[in-house]
Amino acid sequence: MKFGLIAGNGKFPFLVLEGARKAGAEVAVAAIREETDPKIERVAETLTWVGIGQLGKMLRFFKNEGVEKAIMAGQVKHVQIFSRAIPDVRMLKMLLRLPKRNTDALIGAVAGELETEGIELIDSTYFLKDHLPTSGTLTKRAPDERERGDLEYGLEIAQEIARLDLGQTIVIRDRACVAIEAMEGTDDVIRRAGGLVRGRLTVVKNAKPDQDMRFDVPVVGVPTIESMIDSGATCLCLTAGKTLMFDREEMIKLANKHKIAVVAI
Repeated sequence: MKFGLIAGNGKFPFLVLEGARKAGAEVAVAAIREETDPKIERVAETLTWVGIGQLGKMLRFFKNEGVEKAIMAGQVKHVQIFSRAIPDVRMLKMLLRLPKRNTDALIGAVAGELETEGIELIDSTYFLKDHLPTSGTLTKRAPDERERGDLEYGLEIAQEIARLDLGQTIVIRDRACVAIEAMEGTDDVIRRAGGLVRGRLTVVKNAKPDQDMRFDVPVVGVPTIESMIDSGATCLCLTAGKTLMFDREEMIKLANKHKIAVVAI
């Protein structure tokens, strides 16, 4: 069986390729010109570059390569879709059918287009199960009483926000919401919160209640901890089993160095 990889930005696509190689799987990569790191050309056996609006080109590439199952890996910023995408005919027809253009609607529609071509979009963590944390405290320091209070409050808010598909990350201080993620992404919303209220921040990165593991899976890594350090955040809460941790060992080492508590719930 041959897999197709729709590669966005960051390390996610590279880790999928590494996991696929370990599993002995063959992968054809559709790299998004506006997002994907050009270094992917060094590690992909079969690759084509597509513009963010070139849905038809991507589908033709996968069909020609005999792809049966596809994986989406790596963020594609919403701002790219709204400001830079020049849709081809296939993409335009898809967009015109959408009643709304949030994450679930957009990517769900792409999944539907893949399905019409006989290609199944599968769990984006298919080759990365060892990157999903189990429940518990992941760092040397557990959340203190203040942080636990913020986590309890933050999880209530985060679940509502995630249900509405408005973002996966919120930042809390003293049981008050400082910032909610919109289009900017996890690390930027943490820094935005730090610009509003410096220090003693708790970050909640929450999967949707019915998280579709095929796309928009929560992701954290070293840059997340770096943004927390810059903003004076002291605690990070993740959804156990549904959040990808990249460079986990390095991430936890950095958190421990700065006495940041990381917990999966």
